Amino acid sequence: MEQLVSNFVNLLAVDLRPGDAVGFTFFTGYMAMLAASIFFIVERGQVDGKWKTSLLISALITFIAAVHYYYMRGIYVETGASPTEFRYIDWTLTVPLMCVEFYLIIKPYGGKISTMWKLIAYSVVMLVAGYIGEGLDKTSTILWGVISTLGYIGIVYEATMGDVKKVADSSTNPEVGKAVRLLRNFVIVGWAIYPIGYMTMEGNLLSNTGWNLDLLYNIADAVNKIGFGLVVYSAAVSSTKKEATATAKA
Repeated sequence: MEQLVSNFVNLLAVDLRPGDAVGFTFFTGYMAMLAASIFFIVERGQVDGKWKTSLLISALITFIAAVHYYYMRGIYVETGASPTEFRYIDWTLTVPLMCVEFYLIIKPYGGKISTMWKLIAYSVVMLVAGYIGEGLDKTSTILWGVISTLGYIGIVYEATMGDVKKVADSSTNPEVGKAVRLLRNFVIVGWAIYPIGYMTMEGNLLSNTGWNLDLLYNIADAVNKIGFGLVVYSAAVSSTKKEATATAKA
């Protein structure tokens, strides 16, 4: 058994060089998000029905990211290059799902499907413009960065002043308002690392800082994706317990 585990770890960490902080974050990001996926799936059976889909989405987000990180780790280790395309494929799948989480939380309390589509549209603008600026048209990175930021601002607006906040504030369940506030904080604070990372590209505002873009993105991805799921999980467990207690008293 010990040999089997050792072979498995060696397979995952093949050619990972000692002291390679970036390679380390690719590896730990993969393992952490895979573990989070298993956790969310297992715990899904412990929460009330209306939260089950939210936890399933959380598991999908971290699982999709884990698969991409497995391949991104391989590309980085073999070539030393930043796996930009794989990263944006990952974000194209996971970021809209994170936007769907907002909708699923407010849906039982009057959230509209149009709100979900607005959030997804904003995320698509953010990601497509970001990829063009980072991977296709590096001569106009600032222009594409501005367009990408407009999409990001749209998501922030919906979570802080728009439909998401309004429905959450009117909800009779305090856990919904708390969850939306925490997810909003992840968007404002946690997601801010992405435009900051984008500005470290050559020719941009922070290009002379010497920061490693992959290192920033890897840490942010793990914190944001797992953190998003843990917020949903915490709200689901608290809400389920309170409703069970209320039912027992009745």
